[in-house]
Amino acid sequence: MRNRNMTARALAALMLLAACQRGEKSAQPGGDTTSAATPSAGPGRPHLLAYATNEGSQELTVIDTRTDSAVASFPVGTRPRGVKVSADGKTVFVALSGSPRCPPTMPDAECEKLKADKSKDGIAVVDAATRKVTRILPGGSDPEAFDISRDGNTLFVSNEDAGTASIVDIPSGKIRATVKVGREPEGVRVHPDGNTVWVTGETDHNVTIIDTKTAKVVGQVEVGKRPRALAFTPDGARAYVTSEVDGTTWVLDVPTRKTLKVIRMPAGSKPMGVEASPDGKRVYVSNGRGGTVSVIEVATDLVKASVPVGQRPWGIALTPDGKKLYTANGPSNDVSVVDPEALLVKKKIPVGQLPWGVALGAAP
Repeated sequence: MRNRNMTARALAALMLLAACQRGEKSAQPGGDTTSAATPSAGPGRPHLLAYATNEGSQELTVIDTRTDSAVASFPVGTRPRGVKVSADGKTVFVALSGSPRCPPTMPDAECEKLKADKSKDGIAVVDAATRKVTRILPGGSDPEAFDISRDGNTLFVSNEDAGTASIVDIPSGKIRATVKVGREPEGVRVHPDGNTVWVTGETDHNVTIIDTKTAKVVGQVEVGKRPRALAFTPDGARAYVTSEVDGTTWVLDVPTRKTLKVIRMPAGSKPMGVEASPDGKRVYVSNGRGGTVSVIEVATDLVKASVPVGQRPWGIALTPDGKKLYTANGPSNDVSVVDPEALLVKKKIPVGQLPWGVALGAAP
């Protein structure tokens, strides 16, 4: 027994040394990082990775969705928030901001006194295989959220402190256009047909619609107070917009750009992230300080149920088969794994400090 224990310790030491040589951190039980080693995908089982941005610790955490364990964490830049993965899974994009982080309890006057370092603004481009930042794209002032064009060549970025959206050409690394949108823009989503991109304006309580080819504003829709995020049904017929202050989710008819319904979320909800299921039958909303995720049935636009997931869930992501949902829970420094059918939390994964967003992609 003693010799076997010594062999195990020696093997563990070698694994730790290898992880250190790769520049990655090895996690201890209950810690927020682990080694980069991941099991290989089995036959017929897609190997998906989840990426969580940690605004507080300035890291990106990688989660293997088959084991639902963190397999790596590494620095990406200042205040990482929005995150997206390229269609082929080879590149992860992360929004970085040099503007100070102001908690909800901080008065606006105090926040305005804090200095911003605009040299730290940008979109980090991460090689998913090496887990290294390869370059920083311009993303306009204080980039927060963004989406990727259908052809993978363009980023549409919300610039919170400037009231604009930046349209970034990925190959050239240049901003193609800057478009005025609603004040304090946050949520950004390209319509499934690729022709328009919709941007929420928190202070103007609206959604601005931009033509992706001409970079011109083609419409605006009034919604509830402080809209945070939006999602389209897979057919593109409806948009669901979360309004934090109102505690509501707005259902918009895309062709007419009219409000179909305003859904009152459960008491205490502060709706934040939103995603539609792959089959278009459900919409999932993270309720921020309400600590839950609510399930909306698209057929009736009624809240079917809510499940407690953690402290202030913000960003959420669904696997392509719709069988797992991941929520980034800021104050508790973890990501919850939710079974959407059973409506229960299967696991909580420790990550870095103040996780903000989460995105899924194929393993490189």
